[in-house]
Amino acid sequence: MPANSSGNIFILPPGEARRIAAGEVIERPAALVREFLDNAIDAKAANIDVYIEGGGCKKAEVSDDGEGMLREDLELCWHTHATSKIRTLNDLDTSLTLGFRGEALAAAAAVSRLEIITSTDGRQAWRLETDPGIIHRNNELGVYRGKSHLPKPELTRRTRGTTVRSLNLFESIPARKKFLKREGSEAGLCRQVFIDKALAFNKLNFRFYNDGKLKEFLPGVPSKKERFAAALLQANEKDFLHEINVTGSGFSAVIVIGGPELYRNDRRQLFVFANGRRVQDFALIQAMEYGTQGWFPNGAHPVGAVFLEIDPCLADFNIHPAKREVRFRDPGAIHHAVSGGVKSFFHMKSVASAAQKSDTVKNEEFKFADNNSFTGKLPSVSYIREKFNEINFAAEKPAPAYSDFRYAGRVFGLFILIEHNDKLYIIDQHAAHERILYDKFIEHGIPKQDLLVPIPFRTESDEEDSFLEEKREELSRLGIKVERDANLGWRIEALPADWRMGDAATVKEILELKTAGENMAQRWAASCCCHAAIKDGDYPDNETAFNLGKEALLLPEPRCPHGRPIWTEISRDALHKAVRRS
Repeated sequence: MPANSSGNIFILPPGEARRIAAGEVIERPAALVREFLDNAIDAKAANIDVYIEGGGCKKAEVSDDGEGMLREDLELCWHTHATSKIRTLNDLDTSLTLGFRGEALAAAAAVSRLEIITSTDGRQAWRLETDPGIIHRNNELGVYRGKSHLPKPELTRRTRGTTVRSLNLFESIPARKKFLKREGSEAGLCRQVFIDKALAFNKLNFRFYNDGKLKEFLPGVPSKKERFAAALLQANEKDFLHEINVTGSGFSAVIVIGGPELYRNDRRQLFVFANGRRVQDFALIQAMEYGTQGWFPNGAHPVGAVFLEIDPCLADFNIHPAKREVRFRDPGAIHHAVSGGVKSFFHMKSVASAAQKSDTVKNEEFKFADNNSFTGKLPSVSYIREKFNEINFAAEKPAPAYSDFRYAGRVFGLFILIEHNDKLYIIDQHAAHERILYDKFIEHGIPKQDLLVPIPFRTESDEEDSFLEEKREELSRLGIKVERDANLGWRIEALPADWRMGDAATVKEILELKTAGENMAQRWAASCCCHAAIKDGDYPDNETAFNLGKEALLLPEPRCPHGRPIWTEISRDALHKAVRRS
């Protein structure tokens, strides 16, 4: 179509259009690495090496031992929308490959000098070099370095597989190049993409070279847990990592999750992968954290990843140029499976640990393959509750004889000291009482008390109104009665017995439950028991303190509902060593 000589609208030249479009796929060197890695994995490679120089701007290269390409394929592969993965739009519903749109090599060729060397058998190899100066429209011949033809493959030597090399990224687009970060920062982003792919494909061998030096070598391992530990954790942290398997209609997931001994102050080591791609899905990260609620202190986050495998017809990866986002047909089912699976695992692990200590229940009743891995079908909630009650000495069962414990006093207005089996237990009285109350609230419900004077309040958003309307019955079961007010506001007419917070804080606490998801009851119970529990500085009599301490030591979950440990211990031998007694 010719340009409009009298108006403002005109058609961009093909070369300019290609470079602009390429920027949506290749926004920085890390994007090149990601796309090249996808192609190597799709080619069924077992060994994949990544080389970068100058933060990936000077060179970004991926070499593999995969299937390779024929001469005819090499001649076409760098053209726009050239792909071996799909033939029609309907193929997107069945495609399980990482790449499918045919944009990666075309985009790389538009913004850098691209070299591809490939062989299908190791006997005959071909090399192709392209330049961003090529002008190419449809299948017509263009201009390449002043010649009236497109680049042609040349014979070369190579073992089976493919090497794709991008040189001088954005050299012909200075405006885009100036927005890149420093070389060290760009190299770090390339390394993160490398780690992402290695996490998802744990059975492959990956190497990462930066400026000629080997920086990472991740040999193939059988499990996602082992790869996660090797790639991201310190050697002394790997024993605290666990692996869970969950399934649902049209999907399955491996969940790698760290125990409460292993936590971070942010969410940077929480990942979501869908069909091998790392995706941005806060809901599934939230699902992992919902499942661990009550095991980690406030402000602490677990480490872990969800590796989701889903029927392609139930997910749409075609909504983002770099495929970093995905739209699920039934996100709620996946969210529930992840949070429920993590939650069940932590409960069962706690039950098994308590059973091992008390000898009340045999270990083989809990299908643990080893100390770190849960296998088999996830147990039902009723099964968990049954086993939980069997070992919950604090409710129905007699405590051991007084001679098994000796009350040793209290220190610092907070800690109860108890001797038991040559160990001194130091018990946080608030955390212990909090957990005891919490278990009772979860088991028997939260008692409700009508207010003599209702608390009026107004919401600040339609979202808060919808939450109160939709969850009114569930809130009532939690001891909270809210009703619409005649002045288009709300009023609180009942709260849990012994509720002690002020009006404004109470309203804030209730409205914040909208972020709790399916863990709303647990979060509210945690708040209630925190307010009702004995506090730091309270001084119970000796008998009360002794009974509280014993009950704390027999709890199946030795953490408060907010994830803090209830007690710590020190042995007689450790004390002797501390004062140099032999």
